[in-house]
Amino acid sequence: MRRIVSILLPLSFLLTAACSSASPASPRSQAPAADRTAPGLAATSFTPWWTYHRTPDRAGHDPRPVGTPLTRSWTKALGAAVYGEPIVVGSTLIAATERNRVVGLNPTTGRVRWQQTLGRPQPQSGLPCGNIDPLGITGTPAYDPTTGSVFVVAETVGGHHTLWALDGASGAKRWHKSLDVLPKRNRKAEQERSALLVEHGRVVVSFGGLAGDCDNYVGYVTSTSVTGAGRTFHYAVPTAREAGMWAPPGPVLGRNGHVYVASGNGAELNGRFDKSDSVTELSAIKLRRVSLFAPNTWRDDNRRDLDLGSSSPASVRGIHRIVIAGKRGVVYLLREHLGGVGSAVAKLAGCHAFAGAAVAGRTVLMPCLGENQVRALRVGPRHLHWTWSASGYGSPVIAGPRVYVADRNTGDLVVLRLSNGSVVQRLHAGDLTHFPSQVVDGGFVFVPTLTGITAFHA
Repeated sequence: MRRIVSILLPLSFLLTAACSSASPASPRSQAPAADRTAPGLAATSFTPWWTYHRTPDRAGHDPRPVGTPLTRSWTKALGAAVYGEPIVVGSTLIAATERNRVVGLNPTTGRVRWQQTLGRPQPQSGLPCGNIDPLGITGTPAYDPTTGSVFVVAETVGGHHTLWALDGASGAKRWHKSLDVLPKRNRKAEQERSALLVEHGRVVVSFGGLAGDCDNYVGYVTSTSVTGAGRTFHYAVPTAREAGMWAPPGPVLGRNGHVYVASGNGAELNGRFDKSDSVTELSAIKLRRVSLFAPNTWRDDNRRDLDLGSSSPASVRGIHRIVIAGKRGVVYLLREHLGGVGSAVAKLAGCHAFAGAAVAGRTVLMPCLGENQVRALRVGPRHLHWTWSASGYGSPVIAGPRVYVADRNTGDLVVLRLSNGSVVQRLHAGDLTHFPSQVVDGGFVFVPTLTGITAFHA
């Protein structure tokens, strides 16, 4: 699963099993009254954006429109790159950095309300390969309203990967638990860059490899109780090596309550299918494999590093279908209960996809990095066709009649019309991470950058 593009980036805690938790906070985090609204802005109502692309199905769709034109509202330097989407909990914007710093911000001003540091990040010089330096928190956090906890996975010196639960209102540490559950693999070759998912009282986290696909790693996914109690279940791709689950959207919650994950190229080149280069349906709690899809080209994909898992599955709920594309440049239309190798209902060329799609009804906006475009796909029960394309790449989100894309090539936030892809506005956000995404909430657009967060407002 070597990236076909490079990422340009400029005492060790031994993290063990879960410790005791603090008492749960209120699910809604409230800021002091004097800290709620920036001068010149009307009182703003924020709605839950608790996970990557807003909802557990990663649809990236909010029906509420955002005003235009946008202008830059504030920029906040956080001392390191922010690879994941921020999340919005109550009236607080929460972001995490590669220096293992988690920060709660006033979303209208960028003022810091609370911050927490989760150990020393892993320097790239101590890893067998890779290109993020240092390597700390890369995956998008997730929030659980039942316990009031924000969950992040921090990598620390020694290649330790630890799931942390923080109080969503104060950032206080509640509990932590190691996710290095594969003792026969090299934890320093594993990387957690995918978004976390909260579902059925569990925190679901997936792992892939470093840029360069080096050493002894394999794609796997874990399931841990939101309380930290009990066993962490896991599913690992049954291949000799690789098959990373690394796409930024991470695991996806299906309409049927099951978890869907995508994996990259595996080690098998000539023999029997090794369950890599696939979409896998897993049971919600114990992550038992329910069904699986792989393209007929899986051997060639493995041989040529053409990961299917460079993006995550997108659910088109009204017609009970799933859409996914990978590095090969082919979009596959799948049934929710996956039918095995070669079981796609339809397929369509035209998108070398990376990172996260967005879905509104039967329209799926695909992040086609290979084409340097966002492309709009119309999906039917048995067919796919393209409707429009717009230049620039990133992971789109939809709000009302507009599409928002953080374009890494230019460092711009691009606003498009959902109807035809025409450009409404471009605004410079700063130097962006790879596969960037953004949050659209409360009349604001928040863009993570290589140095922090940039906010825009109408």
